[in-house]
Amino acid sequence: MTKVLVADDSIYEALYDVRVEAKHSGNLVEGDMNPGMNALRDKGGVHSGFLRDLLHLPPHQRHAMAVGKPGYTCFTWKACDTAFRDNVRFSSKLMHRSPDDPEKSLGLLEMDEPEHLAFRRTIQPMFLKPRALTWWRQNWIDEIVDTLVTHLKRQDRAELNLQLCARVPVHTVTRAIGMTGDDALVFRHALIKTSAHGRIPVEEQREAMLTVDRMVDDLIARRRVDPADDVITGLIQAEVELEEGKRPLTGREINIFAKLVMLAGGGTSWRQMGITLWALLTHPDQLEAVKADPKLIDKAIEESVRWNPTDPVFSRLVVEATELEGMVIPAGSVMEICLGAANRDPTRWERPDDYDLHRPSQSHIGFGMGTHQCLGMNVARSEISAAINALLDAFPNLRLDPEAPPPVVTGGLEQRGMSGLPVLLN
Repeated sequence: MTKVLVADDSIYEALYDVRVEAKHSGNLVEGDMNPGMNALRDKGGVHSGFLRDLLHLPPHQRHAMAVGKPGYTCFTWKACDTAFRDNVRFSSKLMHRSPDDPEKSLGLLEMDEPEHLAFRRTIQPMFLKPRALTWWRQNWIDEIVDTLVTHLKRQDRAELNLQLCARVPVHTVTRAIGMTGDDALVFRHALIKTSAHGRIPVEEQREAMLTVDRMVDDLIARRRVDPADDVITGLIQAEVELEEGKRPLTGREINIFAKLVMLAGGGTSWRQMGITLWALLTHPDQLEAVKADPKLIDKAIEESVRWNPTDPVFSRLVVEATELEGMVIPAGSVMEICLGAANRDPTRWERPDDYDLHRPSQSHIGFGMGTHQCLGMNVARSEISAAINALLDAFPNLRLDPEAPPPVVTGGLEQRGMSGLPVLLN
């Protein structure tokens, strides 16, 4: 376990680079997008056009089902909150891989009600806050964080984006589904490659997907015979209550949900952990406050998600002609929800462009809102909290490396993260 965790593995450098990822995917955005998104918000709650078009960026369509459809984008807190919560008018089925996908659904992200709620209720107990603070931390997170921070003590300098932020989430989810030892290493490499769009040959990526499916299916088969205290066993033992009655999850459903947990947990948490660390390292007074009172890390995390969410835009399919903030929107359109602008709406927050963990607590939509609010957000919070507090305890003089290029938020418009986090530890 220790060797797997701390190995100087080139795959991290190759695949945990948000700028390279975005460049190969064709959606790289250079510079800070917040001023442009704010300016659009200040001109109106809803605009005709996709966000990229409104920002005068090169075209790129994240969802195959959005190609050829008219686009609209909402920006204000009120409009974005409505679009997230109203699953009758604004459907998640836009996220199907293609318009002719023969499957009814690919997973929670693509489902609408009542199907979505039924499946979410089935698996959500493993991800609620009490479980994130006990089961997840005691079984996996604390040990992984301790191993990584202990290894860092051998160094004076570190690149925390790769040596800490990238490793905590992917090893947590890998172990949580039940992979250990050499299997964990093979699986982790394959899992990372499945989301490496454009960065590795198509055949290699396809082979990685087959490896992930095979290993998950093999693990499901083993856990049916030999249950353990892990996510796969929990999914096997769960039952979904649909209109036709209650039944266990199928093997395919377990496979889909397990991969969702692994891919979302390994990506979003990594990027947001880096953004939170960068926010604190560039606001020394707030960094000192967290050192003095480790409980403030929770507010630091929430403020980072409000201030710079790693996923600042989501999309929905408009299933019936509707009106939002005075804009008439035809059925069959795509509604892009610019939560990056909504989270900086001055009608809701004072000095919204400032990072301030001391501001009065108020809900944001950095983790989404409504029935599709991020399932794994409590696990992500636990990972980030454990990692940053352990880091600050071990390295009270932690600071950005003045000899290295200053870190910036970069990547695709839909997946933002740090260019790097070079630091001095001592």
